[in-house]
Order: sequence, then structure tokens, then C-alpha cells
Amino acid sequence: MKKLILLGLMALALYSCAPQEQTPLDIAEYLSLADSAAIHPNAQQLDRLKGLVPEEAFQPAPDYTDRGYWKDFAKTDLGQYYLNQAAELIDKKPEVPISDEIYRRANREGNRGIYKPRYYRTMDRLEKYILAECMENQGRYLDPIVEHTQAILAMKSWLHPNHDDKDNTVLEGKRVSIDLGARKFALVLTLADAVLTDKLPATLRQEIGTQLQWRITDSYLQSTKELEPESNKWIRSTSNWNSVCTSGTLFSIMVTSDSQEERLQAIGSAINSMRYYMSGFGDDGYCSEGTGYWSYGFGHYLYLAEILYDYTDGKIDLFTFDNPDKLNKVANFPETYQIHPGLYAPFSDGVTRVKSEHNFAYVMAAKYYGSQKPSYFQPDEAVQSIVLGADYQNYISDQAAEVSLPDHTYFDDYGIIISRGQQEQPLSIAIKAGHNAENHNHSDVGSYVIALGDQLPAGDIGAPSYTAGAFAPTNPARSSWGHPVPRIDGQLQSNGIEYAGQITMTEFGDQVDRAEMNLLPAYEVEGLQQLTRRMSNDKSGQGEIEIADSFVASRPLTFGTAIMTLGEYQIIDDSTVILTENGARLKAVVTAVGGEFNLSGEQVPVEHLREGAPAYRIGVDMVEPLTRGEFIVRYSPLSNID
Repeated sequence: MKKLILLGLMALALYSCAPQEQTPLDIAEYLSLADSAAIHPNAQQLDRLKGLVPEEAFQPAPDYTDRGYWKDFAKTDLGQYYLNQAAELIDKKPEVPISDEIYRRANREGNRGIYKPRYYRTMDRLEKYILAECMENQGRYLDPIVEHTQAILAMKSWLHPNHDDKDNTVLEGKRVSIDLGARKFALVLTLADAVLTDKLPATLRQEIGTQLQWRITDSYLQSTKELEPESNKWIRSTSNWNSVCTSGTLFSIMVTSDSQEERLQAIGSAINSMRYYMSGFGDDGYCSEGTGYWSYGFGHYLYLAEILYDYTDGKIDLFTFDNPDKLNKVANFPETYQIHPGLYAPFSDGVTRVKSEHNFAYVMAAKYYGSQKPSYFQPDEAVQSIVLGADYQNYISDQAAEVSLPDHTYFDDYGIIISRGQQEQPLSIAIKAGHNAENHNHSDVGSYVIALGDQLPAGDIGAPSYTAGAFAPTNPARSSWGHPVPRIDGQLQSNGIEYAGQITMTEFGDQVDRAEMNLLPAYEVEGLQQLTRRMSNDKSGQGEIEIADSFVASRPLTFGTAIMTLGEYQIIDDSTVILTENGARLKAVVTAVGGEFNLSGEQVPVEHLREGAPAYRIGVDMVEPLTRGEFIVRYSPLSNID
């Protein structure tokens, strides 16, 4: 009997010493263990990660000595792209550091043009040299690699100057912070060290490691532990900053840190941080930042998901995170958000057309979520090419997919309605409720944009370009004055998440789509009791879109609204405006209930708009204060012979 017990104990001991198959991380459970709003993982969370994170650092790609890998990479279209680019740029010199004078001026003026191109040209050249050297293995790129690396290491601050504080404390060496630029400087230097290894001088590799430790690893972990609360506030951001900075930061730590404990803490922090980023999307998949920032932010989220998946052999899966259905809707947002094929509403800081050639997010969405395949792959960063490799060819197609948009799309979480006309030249509208604390917020509850075919002759004018004052809530293109929404008693909409619109009715049909929304919560006006906006899209004939605003107050109030355009306009008579953009012509006819009104046009006093200036505001205002009133604006197409 004793012998049997002894044999059983020996077997149990052998079993417990054997490598155990680790089950994938249950991210919902992991997040439920977090200490309230904490980013740094607690002991329970770290315990869940142990066994999933390898003891050795992450190797994003084989180093240059794996000649088979790099020769195969050189045969791909991506490899040829990097070889050609590197050869063209080989004689270029690094454009950093910039002088303290330029840094301070850029910080003071918000002037990106005097520094940002220099930063990114330097980083982009370096990563091209790195990949080209790995493929060729002839040493001809080593001098420019060393020169560019030393120039980056010599920078006092890796921040975009306008991301430093007004006292330039990062430049002055009083603190350390990570931003969109710093994380990429780190990412490129990390890549150089990981794949070039002993091709680089030992002293240079040591300096890379030293600087990455204090500029990235220490800064990030101190922030997650709340030891540096003023730096890296993006760890709780719901915007693209979080995913972009987190992906670059985690890449650097996973690759360069010799400490498994550091890597565990960083990975655990990143997962906790991503719950904030994902909360910035509606459960309906809506991205309030628009399609341009969807591509940038969600693309880096998918990159983060890829490297964590690869590093942990699929045990940590951010592609599903804690809500697979939501991730699928987010991944397909650009398709569902179109008003017309390739055309989007420029709400917040969104753009009407996605002009960026970089499309990593679209390829990854096709790979993991079955989204429409793009016709090409153009990476934004070399690391994106490495994680996809030749596999990207499975997720692009030279056969243009037929775009078939539904009659309407309703993002019911954020309150965004897209009603698409079905005419030969469709007359369509996108209109939003939303709230006034969205990512890249505009005071735009109730805003809309009207499309005639592939043009937008009326509605939201989009964002101001990023210069000094662009993000001020009083900027005319950011405040509600610069949007086609009411102005009551001379007051504009207030800012904050509580200042929101509420969609109270929707009705979607083959002939007419209708919606009503309560705009009252978006305003702080004494005596204002009701403020309602109604929308209808009559799809019969050439189409007609109607926007009706009505109010009720306990005291007489001035009451007005606005017609906005990025095109040309002509006030024909007391009630009619003709709007023209690139040949698309709309007639806007205004009627009022309760009093007389005036039409008056003026240019929006913002010189630089992302959609291109000038833009115009046609004010529609009651002559006398009223206790109740209504404006109705009816938009209908005009042919060139009208």
C-alpha cells in the first residue's frame, strides 16, 4: 500500500513539473480583476499572465543572419518597395535634432510644419535603411543607419514640441513623456537593434538600450503606477493616442527588456489601458473621430493585437478582446459609415474622403473580420510589413468589390443616422445627435451634411487645420456657430458629455426616412423649454431633404439656425439660397412659423480648414424674439438648366 502511495506521489510530482498547456487569457475575467480605474496590473492579474508571457524577449523578425528569411522578403513586393526607397534616400542626412529655438517656437505657435516633417522623414528613412541592409547584407546602409540613430539619440526631447507643456519641461530634462512621435522614435531604434544586432557598434547598441529604458520603459511603467501622473495621460484616453502610443511603447518593451517582470507589467498595463480605448467606440461600432483617425488609431490597435498574439502563441487575443461582436462592428465601420461610396461625413475632426495611402488597418480588417479587401497594401511603418509579410497578398484584391450600401444606417448608440437616396444622383444625408465631449470634439449636436451624388454642397464644414488655437472650443469651426445647428438667445451649445442630443423617433421606409431628436440638453438657456430637430428624406423623384427646428420658451428668445457650405452660395431672394460644389447644385428654401426672418451670409473666419477654405455660414434668424417658433429648410437638387 505504501509503495502504491509513493508511486502516486512520484507521478503527481512528475506531472506538476511537466510543462502545462496554458489556456488563452479570458480578457473579460482579467479586466474584472482590475483595481477600479488602475492601469498597472495587480497581483491577481499578473498571476493570470504568468505562463502566457515567454521568459525571453519578443523577436519581431529574424535578425539579418537568417539569410533565407531576408532573401525571401526581398522577393516580395514589400521587400522591393523598401529596397527601392532606401536606394533613393541613401544620401539623405538626418533632419534632427531641431534647434531649441524651433522647438520652443513650434510649442508656442502650434506650428507643426517647422518640425513634424523633419521628425518623420528622419524616422521613415531609418526604418527603410534597416530593412534594406537586412535584405542586402552588404554594409552599404550601415553608415546612414548609424548617423540617423546617433542623431535621434542626441535629441533632448522625442516629443512633438506642441505636446510638451508651455514651460517645455521635457525639453529641459525635468520630466519624460511619450507621445505619438516618441513612441515611433523608440519603435524604429528597437527594430534596428533587434534585426541588425552585431552589425551595429556595441557602444551604440548600449546607448540605444539605455535611452529606451528611461525614455520609454521607465516612463511608461511609472505612469501606469501613478508615479508620474502628469506624463502619459493617454493611458486612459479613449482616442487614437492610446492605441498608437501603447502599441509603440509595448513593442519597445517586449523586444528590448531583459526582465520578464517588466514585460509582464507592461503587457498587463496595455490590456487594462485598451479597455479605455475600446470604450471610445460605440457598441454599434461608431468612431466619433472619423474614418481618418479610425485608420490611424484602430490600425495601431490591430498591430498591438498582432504582436501580442504572435508573442504569446495566440494566448492573448485582442482581436476579440472582451467583446467580439463590438470588435467586428468597429472593424467594419468605414464601410457602414459611407454616405456614398468613398464619401463620409466630416463630423468632429473626420474627413470626407480618406486620402491617406497607408492602409494597414483595412488589410487587417479584411484578414481578421472579413471586411472588404483593399486593392493594395501600403504600410505606414516597417513593423507593419514585418508582421504581415507576404501573407498580406491574401487580403488584397485587384478586383474592385461592388459597393452596395443599404437605404439607411443607424448607429443607435451614438445617435448617427445615414439616410441614402436611391436616385440616379442620390440625395442623401448624415445627421448626428451625439454629445459635446466626443473624441476630437466639436460642439455639433444636431449637425448634418447633405450629399448630392459624390459631392457635399451643404452641411458640416469639418475641422480646422492643426495650427495654434485649432483645438480651442471657441474656434469658429469647432464651436456650434460653425455648424448647421440652432443658436438660441445668442447662445451656442455648451461642452461636456451631459450636453447631448437624444433621438426620440426614427422611421425608415422605401420612400421616406424620418427622425426626430431633442436638442434641448445641448444648450444652457434660461427659459428654453423645448428644442426639437426633425429630419425627413423624401426619396421620390429627384428627392427632397427637410430639416425643421422648433422651440418653446417661457420668455421671448432670439432664435436662429444656419445653412453651412464649403462651396459657393447665392442668396436668390428672402427665402432661397443656391448652394454649389463642383457642379452639384442644391436649392435651400426656408420657411418660418411664428415670425419674420432674415438670411445673411458670411465667410467663416478660419483660414485653414482640413476640407479646404473658404467656408460660409448663411444665418437664418428671426427678426424679433419669440416664445415659440419654427424654421423649416428644404433642400432639393437643381439641374444645370434650372
